[in-house]
Amino acid sequence: MTSLPPRAGRRCHQVLNPLHSAIYFSPEFDEEFAAIGIHGWHAAYFTARAAAMGPVGAGVVTATFYNYSHRLVAEHVPAAWSAADPATVLAARLRVADAVLRRLLGEETIASPELAEAAWLAQQAAAGGERAGRPLYAAEAGLPEPDAPHLALWQAATLLREHRGDSHNALLAHAGLDGLESQVTHTASGFGFTPEFARRSRGWEADEWAAAQERLRARGLLTADGELTEAGTALRKGLEDETDRVDLAPYEYLGAAGVARLTELATGYTTTALAAGALPKDIFGKG
Repeated sequence: MTSLPPRAGRRCHQVLNPLHSAIYFSPEFDEEFAAIGIHGWHAAYFTARAAAMGPVGAGVVTATFYNYSHRLVAEHVPAAWSAADPATVLAARLRVADAVLRRLLGEETIASPELAEAAWLAQQAAAGGERAGRPLYAAEAGLPEPDAPHLALWQAATLLREHRGDSHNALLAHAGLDGLESQVTHTASGFGFTPEFARRSRGWEADEWAAAQERLRARGLLTADGELTEAGTALRKGLEDETDRVDLAPYEYLGAAGVARLTELATGYTTTALAAGALPKDIFGKG
């Protein structure tokens, strides 16, 4: 029986995740990865998130990232590893996180005792995750913890993001939603990316997206105009609720008071980061 308030873990994740995700939308990300020989956003993104697993091939990236077209992944992986090995990529990733967080939060916040406290709390939560069945989390958990508090916070946020993502992907597969169908239903809910950005950024063609919509209509999950049906809405809600349950271990490990404090601190940092333009506004839905 959990001692946490309902959805406390989800709320904590939601305010930590932008601190992780901000690096991928930053100019520093493109610049730093180009400097190590990895050119183009997709090649940089695939290697940045996969590097903790080693120089893996396209199949592993497609499986663990779940909603990207294998065709798109194979255009960049494993070729990108010939430009920079995983250790080089991981070092570049931390340099980007350092530059981005300093720019978004400011040097005074970076040096504050509150940020050090947030880093410690996030590290405690991340240490409570479960490796079994969570390949991206397990790989990230094997990395050394950075000394600088803001980088320790970023890496812990990354661990918590992958723990939830791995958990969610297993549930999507169990629900019979493939990678593309998971994107179609998620965007139809109004959450996450806009349909057009999701389709293009994940490497799906318009006819593939339309075919997935037809499959979902045949299951009674999508209406003729592309909205979720009552059954589709219930399925997506159930998936999020079940993800909360299987993602609970880090937050139970931290405890209710720690989760509340980490949520409070991360809310302030994410609010500041978003106000400073951490994420583009035109690519997200209205949910």
